[in-house]
Amino acid sequence: MSFVEATQANFAKMFDVSRETMDRLQAYSELLIKWNPKINLVARSTIPDVWHRHIADSAQLWTLAPKHATTWLDIGSGAGFPGLVIGAIAAEKAPDLRITLVESDRRKSVFLKTAAREMGITVEVITKRIELLESQHADILSARALSSLSQLLDFAEKHRNADGACLFPKGARANSELTEASSCWHMAYETFPSMTDPDAVILRIGEFARVQKH
Repeated sequence: MSFVEATQANFAKMFDVSRETMDRLQAYSELLIKWNPKINLVARSTIPDVWHRHIADSAQLWTLAPKHATTWLDIGSGAGFPGLVIGAIAAEKAPDLRITLVESDRRKSVFLKTAAREMGITVEVITKRIELLESQHADILSARALSSLSQLLDFAEKHRNADGACLFPKGARANSELTEASSCWHMAYETFPSMTDPDAVILRIGEFARVQKH
């Protein structure tokens, strides 16, 4: 069994997904590898380990998502992490979940639409800057490697339902970002260790509000 095959087998077991979902994700990974030299979707050095570094890293957000959610908004979707991975899992496990990906770069937006079509999943792709997007009232808002936590909460204030959840993967600077954001925001949050990176965490944020300046 090759390294990639072993990684895929481990992924299927870890996230309890069907062969059909694995086929969708395989089609996605092949398209990513094909398009990457043209539009630089992910760092070239991470391509050999795309299943662990990107696909599994995105899939773990599914395990932390509230089960009652009907809408999921992924901002700054880029190469489709986590949005397209969530879309593939949702097609099997929550087919009524409405997933929207927001990406301002037109070339990446074309890739997202092409990948969704090749994967056979239904997601909406909006080509627009998040600052210019009308309020989405999403039950879940996610973003991976987009901006600082404080900036993400600024986006979430407009686009997430008040009783929804934010899911933000963060790296080694997570504690620093929490400290910086706490000067501007009151937050109810939980941290979960990343399944794919010992130095990373996923922040799940519930209620939050701006600190009132006096």
